[in-house]
Amino acid sequence: MPVAPPDAPVTPKPLPQQDNLRGIGWMLFSVLTASAMTVSVRALSADFSAAMVLLLRAGVSALLILAIVIPFTRLRRQLRFSQPKAHLLRGFFIAGSTLMGFYTIAEMPLATATILFFTAPIFAVILAALVHGERVGPRRWSAVIAGFLGALVILRPGYVPFELAMVTALGSSLMFAGALTMSRGIAQQDGPLPAFISSVFITVIFAIPFAAPSFALPVGVASWSIVAVLVVTGAARNIADIQAYRFADASVVGPIAYLRIVFIGIAGYVLFGEGIDGPTLIGAVIIIGSTLYIARREAMKRRKSG
Repeated sequence: MPVAPPDAPVTPKPLPQQDNLRGIGWMLFSVLTASAMTVSVRALSADFSAAMVLLLRAGVSALLILAIVIPFTRLRRQLRFSQPKAHLLRGFFIAGSTLMGFYTIAEMPLATATILFFTAPIFAVILAALVHGERVGPRRWSAVIAGFLGALVILRPGYVPFELAMVTALGSSLMFAGALTMSRGIAQQDGPLPAFISSVFITVIFAIPFAAPSFALPVGVASWSIVAVLVVTGAARNIADIQAYRFADASVVGPIAYLRIVFIGIAGYVLFGEGIDGPTLIGAVIIIGSTLYIARREAMKRRKSG
C-alpha cells in the first residue's frame, strides 16, 4: 500500500461545498447497494462461512484495485496516505465490523439484523464522549439510553433464546461507529479513494486467519456472479457513504438510510420467507427515533459552532 514519505508536506484537501441534494443522491445510491450487498451475503452464507465471504469480497476487491492502480502512474501519484496509523485503525474497525456483520446476516432475519446495525450512531455518541472528550448533553444521553432500550426490545433477553448473532450485531455496530468517527477526517485529508483502498487491503490481512479453517472457493457461474455483486455493491456502498456525509449534514442524509429497512425487509420476505414481529417493529421505531434525534442535535451543535 503506497504511503506518503514521512517528511512530505501534507496539504489537506479543500472541504467540499455543502450540497444537500448531492448528498441525498449519494445516500440513495448507498441504500440500494447496501441492500443488494446484504442479500448477496445471505445467499453466499448458505455455502461459505462469514469469514470466507469476507475474504472473497476483500480479496477480489484488492485484485481489482491492483489491476486498476498499477498500470496508471498518474493515479498512483494521486493516492495519499498521510495518516498511516489512522488508516490502519480505521481498517481494523471496518474489518472487524464487517466480519461480525456478515455472521449476523447469516444467522438472523435480515430486517432484524439491519435494524440492530442502525445502533452504530448511538455508539458513535458514546465514543465521541469517551475517546474524543466531546461534551454530550443530557438530551443526547437520553437518546442514547432510549436507543439501547429499543435494542433490548428487539433482542428480548430472557424471553428469546440467546444467540451469538445478538452479540455480533451490536459488536458490528460498535466497531463501525469507531470507523465512522474516523472516516470524515481521513476522507477530508486524503480523499475517499485512499480511505477505501486502505480498508480493503487491511480487511484481506484481517480475514485470512479467520477464513483459513474453512477456506473454499466458489464453483460455477452462479456462485461467482453473486461474489461479483457482493464486491461491486460493497465498494459502491463504501464510497457512497463517504461521499454522502462529505456533501451533506447527517441530519439530512441520515433519515434516508432507513429506507434500507424497507428494501431489506421486502427482500427477506420475498426471497427467504422472513417476517417482522411486533416487538421488532417497536424496537425499530425507538432506535430510528433515537438516531434521528442524535443527528438533529449534531446538526444544531455544528450550526451554533459555525
